[in-house]
Amino acid sequence: MTPHERRAILTRARDQFNAGEYWLAHESLETIWRSIITEAAAPVWQGLIQAAAALLHRERGNRHGVDVVGGAALEKLAGPQRADVELETVHFRAQLAHALVGEGDPPRLEFRTDDGQGD
Repeated sequence: MTPHERRAILTRARDQFNAGEYWLAHESLETIWRSIITEAAAPVWQGLIQAAAALLHRERGNRHGVDVVGGAALEKLAGPQRADVELETVHFRAQLAHALVGEGDPPRLEFRTDDGQGD
């Protein structure tokens, strides 16, 4: 996958996620996860994929799915921002934690602004 292709898929995933199209965002994020990434970054990508799945469970009223998948997402997204992950994860994780317990709107998926690509 070229950097241009990767960016296009990430942009699509962001737009899908932010439009509440969590299943489509899940699929787009999986495309990135399956591409060549560092082993250390893989859990973060898995956490983003699980966040989309947990929010889909939330929409469908599946509390067990929210708790199990959402808990796994929060665990994988814990820690500082990784330089090799183009999407912002620290603020996203905090917003996700609130949304999963019904305290606020779902988080928005955004590109990091410190990578010089500020979308």
